[in-house]
Amino acid sequence: MKKRAKQLSESDLELLDVLWQSSGRTIRQIQEKVNREVGYMTIQTRLNRLVNKGYAKKTRDRPGLYIAVLRRERVSKDDLNSLVDRVTKGNVVPLIAHLVKQRDLSDKELNEIRQLINTAKQNRDSKGD
Repeated sequence: MKKRAKQLSESDLELLDVLWQSSGRTIRQIQEKVNREVGYMTIQTRLNRLVNKGYAKKTRDRPGLYIAVLRRERVSKDDLNSLVDRVTKGNVVPLIAHLVKQRDLSDKELNEIRQLINTAKQNRDSKGD
């Protein structure tokens, strides 16, 4: 597999989102699913870049089908790790502080954050044994 780029553009994610919704689509089908006017050749170029970055593959069928290589969760994880490394030099506290202070978090989200913190503590403590 080709080496993946560290960051995906908004347009890369837009195309991957379409690919994640099916097991394979042609350029024309992808073009129809994109939420704005984008030319056929532009879609083709962007898809080929995703193939070159290692995020998608193209079948040898005629017409070729494009398929996402990685699951959404893996791409999200990689992008979030890259964001933390790039913006906060690997320190997660500024990111969490920003989200907590700038967002109106629901009770459900706050409970999920508490559970994540508790799980992180348990994992850390079990490694210390």
